[in-house]
Amino acid sequence: MAIDRYGSDVLNTDWRAPKRGRAVEIEADKGLVVEEVTTDWCGEIVAVERDLQTVTLEDRRGKRRTFPLGPGFLLEGVPVILRPPTRKGPAQKTHTASGSVAVPGTKARVARASRIFVEGRHDAELVEKVWGDDLRIEGVVVEYIEGVDDLAGHLQDFRPGPERRVGVLVDHLVAGSKESRIAASIAKSPAGKHVLIVGHPYIDVWQAVKPDRLGLQQWPRIPRDIEWKRGICQSLGWPHRDQADIARAWKHILSKVSSYADLEPALLGRVEELIDFVTSPPG
Repeated sequence: MAIDRYGSDVLNTDWRAPKRGRAVEIEADKGLVVEEVTTDWCGEIVAVERDLQTVTLEDRRGKRRTFPLGPGFLLEGVPVILRPPTRKGPAQKTHTASGSVAVPGTKARVARASRIFVEGRHDAELVEKVWGDDLRIEGVVVEYIEGVDDLAGHLQDFRPGPERRVGVLVDHLVAGSKESRIAASIAKSPAGKHVLIVGHPYIDVWQAVKPDRLGLQQWPRIPRDIEWKRGICQSLGWPHRDQADIARAWKHILSKVSSYADLEPALLGRVEELIDFVTSPPG
């Protein structure tokens, strides 16, 4: 009988299979203990940020590190691919996000001629998330105008009047700022009595979200020579290479807002003031 000096034929087996087996996809449920293979960091899953596509692990000493979701983890020695947990369906709402009593089945009112202008897309999305239901019932449309530098031009095109009021929400409306000078100039113009400009003190509307909703004691301070949103992402350890990363960061921040209680009072009062202004009968 011939002796096989070289053992079995490796081509008859899956010679490419890793020693620990093929990675399997699992949900990154809180409480699971996994190991990140490139750093050997082992810890319990304490947070999963779907929008940022990250998972945070806490080791036995209470220290935390954040890693990208996906492959590169071991669960009890078995390779796994972490994905966000399955979303749960929303419960029936009894109140709108602004705190008003929800009225199921109420149809949106035909849009009024009056408008609310906000500076940017993020401002519009935040207003929509908290006050959207109320605004649809009142028939108020929110438009973003990409900054206030050309606010006078937008108002000239819109032609405000008794039946066409305009409320404007401005970022960083503080004494001595460019924004305050623009607001004062418009208030003195012929259209001024039909326009209400209010603002919050924050550099960007991101700061109107209470920091503890993001696990922060306060928003980081960013040097003036660094673009603010990019600096915030960098300071918090979030991806910040390009505009897509900034957009994902905002999506993550917005996901922490479910009602008016998640926002600072300095913004809440100003938006309510604008809604009252554009929905009040002409007087």
